[in-house]
Amino acid sequence: MSFTYEYPRPGVTTDMVALGYDRRGIKHVLLIQRGREPWKGEWALPGGFLEMDEELEVGACREFEEETGLSVSPDEVAQVGAYGGVDRDPRMRLLTIAFTYVYADLPEAQAGDDAAGARWWPIDSLPPVITDHHVIIADAMKV
Repeated sequence: MSFTYEYPRPGVTTDMVALGYDRRGIKHVLLIQRGREPWKGEWALPGGFLEMDEELEVGACREFEEETGLSVSPDEVAQVGAYGGVDRDPRMRLLTIAFTYVYADLPEAQAGDDAAGARWWPIDSLPPVITDHHVIIADAMKV
């Protein structure tokens, strides 16, 4: 499929806010450490670019599995919202659609694809995260 447009178009990504609970019942969020620029070494939500033939939920689950090694079914995720600040990414104008999934525990994640690390963080002790990911996490807590 090839298209030519007179005007530039934004890219579309998906992000996943995976939440889980430790043995004491403390809520955690799973973050990845980026392995590539932009933001190499910074903490972020697992996510990435949507493919042309993918439904939003499918793309979110695919990217989540590629970056964390954990699999989630597209029919088990809930949409958090859409985020599209004009300057949210230095590469291009990007819109992201965020989803959330809640685990009863904290399954072991293995960094993969372009993630250099993956770690569960207590929700009240999060490290600084890229762009608007702190807003996305806060919004996911309301879903």
